[in-house]
Amino acid sequence: MAVFTAVTLDELTQWMEQFPLGQATALQGIASGIENSNFFLTTERGEFVLTVFENLSFEQLTFYVQLMRHLAERGIPVPAPVANHAGELVVALHGKPAAIVSKLEGSSQMDPQPIHCAEVGAMLARMHLAARDFPLQQPNLRALDWWQATMPQVLPYLSPENARLLRDEVAFQTEFAASSTYARLQRGPVHADLFRNNVMFVGERLTGCFDFYFAGVDTWLFDLAVTVNDWCIDLASGRLDTARVNALLASYRAVRPFTDDEDAAWQPMLRAAALRFWLSRLYDYHVPRAAEMLTPHDPTHFERILRERIATPAPELATKLAHNE
Repeated sequence: MAVFTAVTLDELTQWMEQFPLGQATALQGIASGIENSNFFLTTERGEFVLTVFENLSFEQLTFYVQLMRHLAERGIPVPAPVANHAGELVVALHGKPAAIVSKLEGSSQMDPQPIHCAEVGAMLARMHLAARDFPLQQPNLRALDWWQATMPQVLPYLSPENARLLRDEVAFQTEFAASSTYARLQRGPVHADLFRNNVMFVGERLTGCFDFYFAGVDTWLFDLAVTVNDWCIDLASGRLDTARVNALLASYRAVRPFTDDEDAAWQPMLRAAALRFWLSRLYDYHVPRAAEMLTPHDPTHFERILRERIATPAPELATKLAHNE
């Protein structure tokens, strides 16, 4: 959520006339994140978030905003996209796709405890089930194909040791994705970026999750692994915190039990989730785009997590995380 495209309050005056929100009275850029230009938008009708999309097309955005609408209509606490008077959810601003969504109540919980992780696990499981009948299809655009295509672009910047780690892990994930176990995993629309800063709380109550612009159809287990790798770790070491992991997974499987194939695939999926964000952070760090406000993330954080997931024996990790409470 950086600002690549500058927008002023004066520039919004005429543009806002197409929305049933009244006049815009305040606009503030959001510095965190690295993909789109985001702003807190205050209007005569309330507080919203305005996003200008830097990489996604109008066609691709149809999936994201319709998914958010689908989930909101089924009681999942997500931002509701605001349609203009023509019924459009995505419209042009400065020649780029833009959307307005409702602003969630609360704030991010950056020091989660087991009770917060339990809230996240139950919400994620409900989200997966609520999206089963979503009619649109779009793959996760940051999945295996992207890893394979992006790896050569970052390899020249890496040490020999890290280059070997990256090549080996992409090869491992390529082989695993071709396995029969992987083919049998449950799948559907997933958030794919459910980090701490994308979930809101009021006290210990989860009030919503947002930033669906990496969503796509993938395995539910990958979505869960992305979530666990952020919510349930010691940040300094990348190691999993047992109490938080158990709380999140217990509340998830109380809504949607795991399959035997998911148990078997759990450790490879934790590695895949770590690889995805290590590679994307390497790319954003070494091949950056210009932005008015930009907060690049440290790639070494997910390098540590990936090495830790590889070092943890697969059978013990799968048994501990899938079944212990």
